[in-house]
Amino acid sequence: IECSVVAGDILGANMDIHAGGSDLKFPHHENQMAQVEAHYDCCKACNYFWHSGHLSIDGLKMSKSLKNFITIREALETYSARQLRFLFLLQKYHQPMEYSQNSMAAAADLER
Repeated sequence: IECSVVAGDILGANMDIHAGGSDLKFPHHENQMAQVEAHYDCCKACNYFWHSGHLSIDGLKMSKSLKNFITIREALETYSARQLRFLFLLQKYHQPMEYSQNSMAAAADLER
């Protein structure tokens, strides 16, 4: 409910674009739309959903609870910002992305 309340308080009854991880398609986003539409008595809470793929680190979904995460600042200690951009450009937004030595080597090769 908190997502619906915050979004409704800031944006009102309708959002143009809403984004989240692919794991939130159902039931989280479906429930959020139903809550907003019921509260505001409207027929469409969101015009477009953008569900992104997850970032994996060495084969596991990046997660604070698994303690397998890296910050952008930490990544920039090893790789350039341009190399990180190439990594992002190698993937479609809705597919999972792998952050590993191999994927970063492929991104670094594009920089040359």
